[in-house]
Amino acid sequence: MKLKVSIVVGNPKPRSRTLQVAHTFAEQLLRHAEHEIEVIDLVEHVDELLQWPSASMDELTSVVASSDLVIFASPTYKATYTGLLKAFLDRYPADGLTGVTAIPLLTGADLSHSMGPTVNFAPLLMDLGATVPGRGIYFVISQMDRLEELAREAAEEYSAAFRKLTNIGLALGVATREGFPSR
Repeated sequence: MKLKVSIVVGNPKPRSRTLQVAHTFAEQLLRHAEHEIEVIDLVEHVDELLQWPSASMDELTSVVASSDLVIFASPTYKATYTGLLKAFLDRYPADGLTGVTAIPLLTGADLSHSMGPTVNFAPLLMDLGATVPGRGIYFVISQMDRLEELAREAAEEYSAAFRKLTNIGLALGVATREGFPSR
């Protein structure tokens, strides 16, 4: 099975370190999986983000909603995610991300907001219907020199959670060794 993966980045700076962190994490997590990745750097779409209707924004929201796995990444702003990312997520109706497995990822200057991805970000994603299978990821930007190592550790934590969920699915009879039935 080829996984359809999206990375959605809400940093107001193009090609940001937040994007680099999210992409490196995705590479570590998916290193043994057949996959395709769509990167959506929202700053590239800022002119259309608040336009209603918008065919290009509808296309982007559709890409994300049809993904198997989405990494939502943002720098920490006011102890939570950016308005850029919130404006994008506001385009979804209730349960608009049903069937999507989502990983919230925040970057920040220090550990003072390290619970933000789990406490402030994951509930929004779950409210939209996404499944969030573990703690959110928080990455301190001053540790960019350890990015590969820290991304690998976070990927190993999520891989363990996915293995556990697969075992539960097998035990419940809702999954086979080949995977879960498609939605």
